[in-house]
Amino acid sequence: MSDDPPLQLKPRLAIPIDQAQAIIDRIAPGARVAGITELRGGEISTILQITRADAPSCILKVYPAQLQWKMAKEVYVLGLLRDAGIAIPRILIADDSRALIDFNFVLMSKLDGVVLGNREAAPTDQELFSIYAAMGTALRRINGITLDSFGYIGPHGVWTSYPTNRAYMSAQFERKLTEFCTRGGDETLAARLRSSILARGVLLDAADTPRLCHYDFHAGNVLVTPEWQPRLTGIVDFENATAGDPLMDIAKALYYFTPRDAPKRDGLLAGHGTSDRPDWEATIALYRLACTLELWCWFAQIGRIDALPALTRELESAV
Repeated sequence: MSDDPPLQLKPRLAIPIDQAQAIIDRIAPGARVAGITELRGGEISTILQITRADAPSCILKVYPAQLQWKMAKEVYVLGLLRDAGIAIPRILIADDSRALIDFNFVLMSKLDGVVLGNREAAPTDQELFSIYAAMGTALRRINGITLDSFGYIGPHGVWTSYPTNRAYMSAQFERKLTEFCTRGGDETLAARLRSSILARGVLLDAADTPRLCHYDFHAGNVLVTPEWQPRLTGIVDFENATAGDPLMDIAKALYYFTPRDAPKRDGLLAGHGTSDRPDWEATIALYRLACTLELWCWFAQIGRIDALPALTRELESAV
C-alpha cells in the first residue's frame, strides 16, 4: 500500500459576509450580499451560493490546495462550450491571486433549476425517460466539440497529447494498473486485467476524432425545473473533462445505474444516439472497466479503503 497521505478535498473555509462582499464588489460594486450558503454536492471543490439583496445569486467554487489548477481548466472548458447551445454557468471572476481567500476560486452565474439528483424520486418512468433523453442530447452537443488530440484536459488544453484513442486509453489503462498495484491492489489481478484489455484493444480504434467529454455526467451535475414535469435547465461541473471517445462519456454516465434505472438508461442512449456505433455495447463494457479501475485508485488515494473490496470484485468479474 502506498504511504502517500490521503488527498485533501473540499476546502473547509468560513467566508464571512464582508469577504463575500469584497468578491461581489469586483463585479457589481454596491450590490449588497444578503447571505452565504454551502451547497451539497461537489466531491472535490467547495460550492457556495452568495445571495444578493437586489440581484441574482452567484455561485462561488473554491478549489482544494492540491488541485488549484482545476480552476483554469474549468474556465478553459466552459470557454469551449460557449456556443454549444446548452445552458452552462458563465464565469464572472476567475481568481488565482489568493488575495481575497487562500484558494483559487471562480465566481459564476447561478443557473435556474434544482439538482436532478435531489428530485429524482418524484418523476414517473416516462418523465425520467424524457429528462434523460434531453440529457443525452445535451451530452451529444458537448461531444460535438472537437480537439486537436486525445488526452486528459489541463488548464490550457490537452496535457499529454496522443494521436489516437487507442494510444490514449492504452496509456491510461497502464497508468492506472500501475497505480492499482502501487496502492495495494492484487498484482495477479492486474496482470489478468492487462491481458483482457489488450485483447479488446481494437474496440478503441472506432473513435477517430478527439471529442470533448464531460466525464462526470450524472444527476448531481444536471439542473432541472423544480415544478411538476422536470425539464433540463443546465449542466455544471466540467473539471473532469477529457478529449476522448463519446462512448467513454456514456460509460461513465451509466456507471452507477442499476437494473431499476432502465428508463434513465434508455432515455440517455436514445437522446445521445449511442446505438448507431458498431460494437457500442462491447466498447462501453471496456470503458466501464476503465471507470472501475479509476474509481478504485481514486478511493485508495483519498483514503476510502472501505470501498475497495466491492470494486475489486467488480474488476474480477470484468476479466
